[in-house]
Amino acid sequence: MIKEIKEIKDMKENSKSLLGGLAVIISAIGIVTLVGLFAINPQKELVTGEADATEYRVSNMVPGHVDSIYVNEGDFVKKGDTLAHIGSKQVAAKMKQATAVKNAASAQSRKAQGGARDQQKQMAYQVWQKAKAAVEIYRKSYERVKGLHEKGVLPAQKLDEVEAQYKVAQADCAAAEQQYLMAEEGARREDIDAAEALVKQAGGAVAEVQSYLDDSYLIAPSDGQVVEIYCKMGDLIGTGSPVMSILDMSDCWFFFAVREDLLKGINPGDTVDIQIPALSDKEHYKGVVRRVQAMASYATWRATKTNGQYDVKSFDVKVVPLDEIKGLRPGMTAILEN
Repeated sequence: MIKEIKEIKDMKENSKSLLGGLAVIISAIGIVTLVGLFAINPQKELVTGEADATEYRVSNMVPGHVDSIYVNEGDFVKKGDTLAHIGSKQVAAKMKQATAVKNAASAQSRKAQGGARDQQKQMAYQVWQKAKAAVEIYRKSYERVKGLHEKGVLPAQKLDEVEAQYKVAQADCAAAEQQYLMAEEGARREDIDAAEALVKQAGGAVAEVQSYLDDSYLIAPSDGQVVEIYCKMGDLIGTGSPVMSILDMSDCWFFFAVREDLLKGINPGDTVDIQIPALSDKEHYKGVVRRVQAMASYATWRATKTNGQYDVKSFDVKVVPLDEIKGLRPGMTAILEN
């Protein structure tokens, strides 16, 4: 009886051993099957990148103090909107000087073109007539003295004196006549041209200073959002100093660093799907590949093993969204499925 009981216990233990071994075999088969399934149908590898957009730095052209800032950080602006004003006392003083020079040049030009005044013309005419009368008097005196000299009444010295006076009177008359003709004719063409050139030169100086005054108003270069203002009211800033930044989300894109072994199916002009976790876990956005370019050597991924492996470079892939993506901000993570 005891022997029979012992045999039954041995049979039970053998059954348990067989069941344990069978379970191990089934588990091993399951693991091998799962590994085979993953090897046959590997999961898609995701490539992550980030969003970026064009950012303009609005800088001043004229050194001065910040007089006014018309926007705040976060405001949306339109192209051509006035953002700030930079005041400059030096530029204002230069404008006054340039305007005064232009006014003086314009007056000189009008004077050259208009010629002498009527009073000046009349005065020159009277001087000429007076000189003509003096010539007539000295002519008669000369003829009388000459006659007396020929009769031997007066010496030759007296005749020479009267003749000299007569010639001087003729010269004075000729000079007075030319003065009158000049007053009647006005300035020479060369003088008029020179005066007009001075007016143009002065006008150019005024236009130059006016351009500085126009540049003292900072204008938005495009539609966008004010993301940062670097100065405050009353600050003194130099030429070229950035005053604020404008973010233009109408010109946005995505940047991905893709290993070359994942570049299959990613070519310039291709349309790809992009997911943005910050906006939606399920929605995909369409984008077009604009650039595929090898990155610098420091961005290269290198294999850690040498047996059957090789160095793999990374490529800069730029993707531009086909449609506007509301809520997209630079720096957001983007996923490119490959």
